[in-house]
Amino acid sequence: MNEFDKELLNEIQWTFPLVTRPFDAIAKKFDTTPEIVKQHMKNLKEMGVLRQLSAIFDTRKLGYTSSLVAMEIEPDKLEYVANQINRHPGVSHNYERDHEFNLWFTLAVPPGSDLKVELEKFNVLKGIKKVRMLPTLQLFKIGVKLDMVDEKKHEVAPSEAKKEIKHIEFVPTEQDKEFIRELQKDMEIIDEPFVKAAKNLGITEDKLFEKMKYYEEIGVMRRFAAILRHRQVGFTANGMIVWKVPEDRISQVGETLGSFPQVSHCYERPTYPDWPYNVFSMIHCKTHEEANEMAKTIQNQIHVDDYRILFSSREFKKTRVEYFVENSFTLEETVQVS
Repeated sequence: MNEFDKELLNEIQWTFPLVTRPFDAIAKKFDTTPEIVKQHMKNLKEMGVLRQLSAIFDTRKLGYTSSLVAMEIEPDKLEYVANQINRHPGVSHNYERDHEFNLWFTLAVPPGSDLKVELEKFNVLKGIKKVRMLPTLQLFKIGVKLDMVDEKKHEVAPSEAKKEIKHIEFVPTEQDKEFIRELQKDMEIIDEPFVKAAKNLGITEDKLFEKMKYYEEIGVMRRFAAILRHRQVGFTANGMIVWKVPEDRISQVGETLGSFPQVSHCYERPTYPDWPYNVFSMIHCKTHEEANEMAKTIQNQIHVDDYRILFSSREFKKTRVEYFVENSFTLEETVQVS
């Protein structure tokens, strides 16, 4: 990757022009041609750096129920269990982490489904010693933006303003579901990439952009942007920092953590006798040393003494949940459980 690639990736991770010819708009910003922008983006896709360019939706706003799940798995069964869990269409992220709870994944189920029932389907797998459901109790931040240009890295300080959204009750109609099915598709890198989606939905492009902007205003669509493969761009030290925060400080600490540009996700989650950490924050660094230093810098500003960093040592699955695509899941018929 050259400097232009990095500048381009910095730009499109957070904002992407919702106009008929978006690559013209990006080219204008960088004082280049749309052809050069498209060629670089196609190359980044081929290299495996650019994973997807699409709408990014808020799972909960769509009526889905989701949870982070931690499992303790017998080490010799870990890969087998992880691969079977990966088969569930609601599992989007699945990692081995360096802890007694060595498998961590997210599970989301559509409206009308029971999360616990879906999770219990994994009980037939041999090697699972403990399961802890860790659903979101408070969401402080969600949104990965990897600093690709070293000279433009943000200071490790709580400097980011929270995006304002209108709090409107949203129950997706069949038409909304059609929109979401269309907008979650990976966008083609062509001159007029939104024409196809508008045509498939039987509306004008202007109506499509209007709808997308409305979804963003009410928080249904978090943004339309590029998603990168962390490891392929050198961010191999992906650390989940878990904090043991006194009850009366959880909201304040969570909000402060969420305002650090380096923190991509921040949540309050439940505790258990064998898991005392109630605030979770994700950071993405190039080395473990950098991540440990960053955690210490953050800790000095939020004044929470008890914390740990759990690094992902293996990535078993990383994808996007496909919303409103009907899937049922069972393990019984195909898995050897003896």
